[in-house]
Amino acid sequence: MDIVAVFCQVDDFCQVFEPKFNQQLISSRERKRIKPSAMSRSEVMAILIAFHQSGFRNLKKFYTKMVSKYWRKYFPKLLSYNRFVELQRDALMLLGAYMQTRLGKCSGISFVDSTKISVCNNLRIKQNKVFAGIAKRGKTSVGWFYGFKIHLIVSDCGEVLAWQITLGKVDDRQPIPKLSKRLWGKLFGDKGYISQELSKLLGEHNVQLVTKIKKNMKNKFVPLFDRLMLRKRAIIETVNDQLKNISQVEHTRHRSVWNFYGNIVAGLIAYSYQDRKPNLQLGKDLVLT
Repeated sequence: MDIVAVFCQVDDFCQVFEPKFNQQLISSRERKRIKPSAMSRSEVMAILIAFHQSGFRNLKKFYTKMVSKYWRKYFPKLLSYNRFVELQRDALMLLGAYMQTRLGKCSGISFVDSTKISVCNNLRIKQNKVFAGIAKRGKTSVGWFYGFKIHLIVSDCGEVLAWQITLGKVDDRQPIPKLSKRLWGKLFGDKGYISQELSKLLGEHNVQLVTKIKKNMKNKFVPLFDRLMLRKRAIIETVNDQLKNISQVEHTRHRSVWNFYGNIVAGLIAYSYQDRKPNLQLGKDLVLT
């Protein structure tokens, strides 16, 4: 990852977005002395994004072993790691907004899935204080977990079209109406998304939900193209795997809820910068039927 190119793009976004956002804030009419930090929010964001493509498994090691030693020429006003962690919270809103600019374009073929984000081992749920009263138990095909879910919709080119973080106990179908607002064409999902009500709601917005049928359901005609695309659902599972094993959006070392959220968003942004994403290579001349 070219850290200079990432910083330039992030900084250009912040210079345009941040002043407009600050104008919309409601003032408390209290006089406050705001002392700017030595490191800008753009620098903090660029480092967080670069971490998720660095291969390091720990942010502290990445900051002390890589950034402090080899990238000091890019960040001349580098702060201590403890101070850097404090600045992460101020950059969360900008990270979320910047991720919206990194979303891909819908091609008419989309895939939806969710993946668990465990925040601790099941045996240590009662000992976890960071997410006490926030995280919830959920269940996947491989068992129970404690934490959250990331709901993703990706295109046939592997680009993230929409995303949302929910509690672990939330039904996978619940976020779909909101996530599919920018979509058109066909949306392919697993059996967990079967719902007549959801299919009808999406159909009103020119989105056709396509899923496999359960064993206890009546057989219905499924076009050959839809059957082939259902077999290609592995593309979104590959995206989830890369987010967890390359971008490291899931780990159990969080010390605050804010840094947990920032870690996920920075990981999604880092994934959007990958040169090679999972791609079905369907071609531009594909006609949907």
